[in-house]
Amino acid sequence: MASYKTITVKELHPTFGAEIQGISDHDNLTEEQLEDLRAAIAKYGFLLLRNTHLTDESHIRFTQRFVRDPALLDTVTRYLLNNTRKLRYHPHVELFDAGNLDDSNTIIHPSSPRAHSNRGNRLFHTDSSFNPRRASFSLLRAVALPPTSTGGNTEFADSRSAWDHLPQNLKHHLLAKDYIGAFSIAHSRKLGSPEFFKSVDPSKAAPMARHKILQVHEPSGRMNLYIGAHLHHLEDSTGAEIPEKESSELIDTLNKHATQENNVVSVQWEQPGDVIIWDNRAVLHRAGEWTGEGKYARDLRRTTVHDDGTYAWGLNDVGTPMPTIAGLLNTPGLLQFAATQEGVKV
Repeated sequence: MASYKTITVKELHPTFGAEIQGISDHDNLTEEQLEDLRAAIAKYGFLLLRNTHLTDESHIRFTQRFVRDPALLDTVTRYLLNNTRKLRYHPHVELFDAGNLDDSNTIIHPSSPRAHSNRGNRLFHTDSSFNPRRASFSLLRAVALPPTSTGGNTEFADSRSAWDHLPQNLKHHLLAKDYIGAFSIAHSRKLGSPEFFKSVDPSKAAPMARHKILQVHEPSGRMNLYIGAHLHHLEDSTGAEIPEKESSELIDTLNKHATQENNVVSVQWEQPGDVIIWDNRAVLHRAGEWTGEGKYARDLRRTTVHDDGTYAWGLNDVGTPMPTIAGLLNTPGLLQFAATQEGVKV
């Protein structure tokens, strides 16, 4: 059992997830507290911090201190077409909008393109797996919440324990094949709202990012399944595409195995200021179902951290430019999709 000098850990599941208690000032953490948090997330995969009182500015500052390097924070800049979109929380480009409000703080309509795009968030995924440089940590903060009776939890699945509990024959198969996964945000959007995005062909969107689906989670030294809803297809270790039926069946098997009920924790948001930190290299997550769509404001803002580990760039060339909205607008069939993504990243 790990011991911590400055925090109290309340475990949320037998294998992963923890609520952190004992911190009174989240904007002025000591180095010992930060070290304890880093050790805790390496063990548990995601951490829940209640009632932090963080603001936009201190949320960003907290993230910078947590990861030690401010340059690792991702930004929404590449999602702002010609810099014409007004951010609700200008000038904080380090904050990604994970809520349901438009630029004028009006609740988006359930039938709007952005609402359809957001339905992809209801599928288990890892943030930024569709980017050539993937994400390590995400830090999501509640700013405005609907009544708890409407649902809206955030759910997590343990992708390290998912590997541990795979049948031995499937483990041997994955180790021998060393599959490469091709990840696409257009794919998860189409899965989340297939009729709305029926004209979207993910293969014609931005180039897919390629990452090994089996890899070591370096902070803990444990094996991890890097999968989720952005995973479009599999390739063999040489980069040759696996036959579609075989690829789809294996992806479906792995995703269902990792997200079975006994491997999932559902976290209820209680109040503004609640924060969840997770490691995309160790867990999957999704937005849980809720009945308040179109009725209540749900304002969640997230900082996202570029991975700086061994697997950060996967099989992609180091320095490959990140996908932009401009790159999608001229792609046949993707104008509608691109319009939903401007300023929004999941």
